[in-house]
Amino acid sequence: MRDRDVPAGKKWRRNRPAARILGTAAASALAVLATTAGILASPSGKAGTTTVADAGPGYAVEDFDYPQADKILAEKNLVLKRGDGHITLADCVAGTGQLELLARNNASKICFNVVGNEGWLALEIPSVYSMKGNDYSTTIDMTVGTEEKSFDIDENTWTPVGETADPEHRDFLLVEIRTSK
Repeated sequence: MRDRDVPAGKKWRRNRPAARILGTAAASALAVLATTAGILASPSGKAGTTTVADAGPGYAVEDFDYPQADKILAEKNLVLKRGDGHITLADCVAGTGQLELLARNNASKICFNVVGNEGWLALEIPSVYSMKGNDYSTTIDMTVGTEEKSFDIDENTWTPVGETADPEHRDFLLVEIRTSK
């Protein structure tokens, strides 16, 4: 079929694949030219642009450090180290199912909210002598000198721990809380 045999409005359809190929080739050539010009224009011989991978924020890696631990230490004199986020320091509110503990060095109770099926929190609270459990199975680890001791906390009631559970009444340091449903 010759051009004179094709009606005037239909000629573009015949050349459509050729136009696509030429358009793609032209776009590719412009991209190569722009990249080459950037390299040649740069004094170091490197392109003046960076790749997305070089400028991206990187991977989010959980380090399990307790958020705002420095602020909590300064304001409340509590050392919260690491955890999985399921046991968090909270203002004490009666009837909310919080873990509660009493320490000789603190004038008031220290409370923790617990969520999820299980949780853990590494911390350092000296002179803890009693802890009230909630609906979770809770175990705490304490140290005195080089000795480590674990205590199972009774659900929804106060449990003597540390010096009140020790025949020698030694001063224990609370170092970890673990919970599970």
